Amino acid sequence: MIRPITLFTGQWADLPIETLCQKAKEFGYDGMELACWGDHFDVFKGAESKAYCDDKRALLDKYGLNVWAISNHLAGQLICDPNNDARSDAFVPDDAKGDPEKKRQWAIESMKAAGKAAKNLGVKVVNGFTGSSIWHLLYSFPPNDFNEIEAGYEYFAELFNPILDVFEQAGVRFALEVHPTEIAYDFVTSKKTLEAINYRESFGFNFDPSHLIWQGMDPVKFLQTFPDRIYHTHMKDSTVMLDGTTSILSGHLQFGELGRGWDFRSVGRGDVKFDPIIRMLNRIGYDGPLSVEWEDPGMDREFGAKDSCEFLRKYNYPTPEGLFDEAFSK
Repeated sequence: MIRPITLFTGQWADLPIETLCQKAKEFGYDGMELACWGDHFDVFKGAESKAYCDDKRALLDKYGLNVWAISNHLAGQLICDPNNDARSDAFVPDDAKGDPEKKRQWAIESMKAAGKAAKNLGVKVVNGFTGSSIWHLLYSFPPNDFNEIEAGYEYFAELFNPILDVFEQAGVRFALEVHPTEIAYDFVTSKKTLEAINYRESFGFNFDPSHLIWQGMDPVKFLQTFPDRIYHTHMKDSTVMLDGTTSILSGHLQFGELGRGWDFRSVGRGDVKFDPIIRMLNRIGYDGPLSVEWEDPGMDREFGAKDSCEFLRKYNYPTPEGLFDEAFSK
């Protein structure tokens, strides 16, 4: 099954979108997954104006590129985050900075707009985060009141069900990137998240193996467990570097610093085994893009983006029409 290989533009939002279009084409990509920040894609403009969306498509067409998804991660993080502190001030308009609840309301409206904008752009998936009101309770000391944990899922559902109503009206689906700091970050919490919204079909997952690997989970088993909820994929790599002194919690060290127990790597240069992942994507019938989310603190990003695309081409092979041993009976 040959799928398009796209470049997620989130790590390139410092560049004008046309500059990145030129580079993505030179790197060998088929399209881009547009981040909803920088000048790459404005969900509020996209929700109000199909002409704005048509102009974005025309720009992509100019460079022989396509788009299958947009990503509203930054706004999504603010929806369920309990603090919305100064770290996320850069995500919001000036009039919302420093005001946690104003940030939350802006984020909810941004995500609703993303659903409408996706329809106008002609894509079926919005990727993103949810934030989590209970992530800070990960380690149960002081001992958790587990009723508060359950209330966190109820709070998520309370905020996201109205968003999903808008998505369903637009014929668009939301794909949560299962990720630390989100309401779903592993197998158990992914299942609880789906239960919280009564398995609404408009809510699924953006599969990213890099976050599963460093937490000690098997990405292939995630695909097997949630085969009908894989709405998009991020091709991203990471590596675990536990040596008896390093911690999987990473000691409050910045990415790339010595002493971390894990870190991100350019696609194909870490611990993720991509061949079994591609085979399982084939088996579950996923036919969407393989979108490179490039992050590697030890590599030039332009080299890495091109290298990642070339790496994935080797695994993006067609599936057979029949089994190889059928030839023996003919």
